Amino acid sequence: MNKRMDRHNKGENDLFSREAYRRSKLEKQLDEQENQNLETNWSDRVDEPNEDLSDYLNEETKTSENDEDEDFYYYEQRNSKPQTRMAHQKQHRQSIYRSNQEKRRGVESSPEKEATFTQSFKEDEFAERPAEKKMEQKPKKQKKKKHHWIRTILLLLLLIIGYCAGGFYLGQKDARKETSTLKPQAFNGVVSADGAKNILLIGNDSRDGENSRADTIMILSFAGKSKKPKLISIMRDSYVEIPGYNATKINAAYAYGGAELLRKTIKQNLGVDTKYYVTVDFQSFEKVVNALYPKGVKINAEKSLDLDGIQIDKGEQVMDGLKLLQYARFRHDEEGDFGRIRRQQQVMTAIFAQLKTPMAILRLPYAAGKALGYTANNIPFSYYAKIGFSMLRGASAIERLSVPADSSWEFGTTSNGESVIYFDNDVETEAISKFLAQ
Repeated sequence: MNKRMDRHNKGENDLFSREAYRRSKLEKQLDEQENQNLETNWSDRVDEPNEDLSDYLNEETKTSENDEDEDFYYYEQRNSKPQTRMAHQKQHRQSIYRSNQEKRRGVESSPEKEATFTQSFKEDEFAERPAEKKMEQKPKKQKKKKHHWIRTILLLLLLIIGYCAGGFYLGQKDARKETSTLKPQAFNGVVSADGAKNILLIGNDSRDGENSRADTIMILSFAGKSKKPKLISIMRDSYVEIPGYNATKINAAYAYGGAELLRKTIKQNLGVDTKYYVTVDFQSFEKVVNALYPKGVKINAEKSLDLDGIQIDKGEQVMDGLKLLQYARFRHDEEGDFGRIRRQQQVMTAIFAQLKTPMAILRLPYAAGKALGYTANNIPFSYYAKIGFSMLRGASAIERLSVPADSSWEFGTTSNGESVIYFDNDVETEAISKFLAQ
């Protein structure tokens, strides 16, 4: 390291002082030789040749001038390429140092050379970087923005999922604190051939918790191309074959074997598979409606009626859980079960339609958890999350089908004197398949 510093101090590392250093070294050798010549007795060395260092020095001088011209050409070539500001400053300093060295040696500096270096430095001192370098920075900025938006979207999704899961859990927890007569049942659900996971909705008319006959039988499906909710209502007086029992009304299957036997009966007579079930009784239905809509459900009553002391007037109005239940149950008119099926579908449509309001959406996770806490069901939370968007998207336009279909049934009476509805299983199975495929 010390040797390098010494060489630097002596000027050996400077590109433009190397010739000066070599010249001074040769001059020093020449002076030493001349001193030796003065002190030497030449009479004793007549036969020895004398080295003429002056000729060598002249040759070195010519060589140095040629090297300087080559160096100048090298820096001219470098100057023609776009360089950075630091490189131009260094080049300018080197040109000044070169001209000073030439003046010391008595060599005239070329005005054209100095003008070339000065002009090049002034023009390119604040020159912009090439356009290629600017283009290289743009993708980096775009990537940063893209990653920023991805992180923001992921964060929002996590917050929404956390809010929904937390509200749903708290709603179920609060509902389970209240006493309920409904208990979970065995249900071996099956996914349909098209991959749909249909839900069997059962309205139990029991007030004491026993498995009495089903008052309402519906199937909620999200099958088909539209993926919108579809609702199938099955008349409870439909005459069917019940596995392991004699033929009778379909609503008796629930009393005989609960939700599982009702599932098998629907599959055998109508060809529809169901994966999940939901059972609700009169009390829990009222609580479910009030939990979802504390201010009531807006609905247009098609007629005035009175059931169990609850008076309902015809026209548009807001009903609480109790009034909505009585409106859906009423069947004491000339239409009988057909009118009740239509009103039940109207009630379900009204309940789903109000899910699109902003306040209902905010309350939905907690209210849905609380509502389902009042029911007996086997639906996992993951399936609620899956069908949630489809439910909101098609809430105001639920497609509906009544079974038996129009003009494909007839009234009859069994040997026991029961009034029933006869229908062709094949006709109804085909009608249901077309409806679900839409």
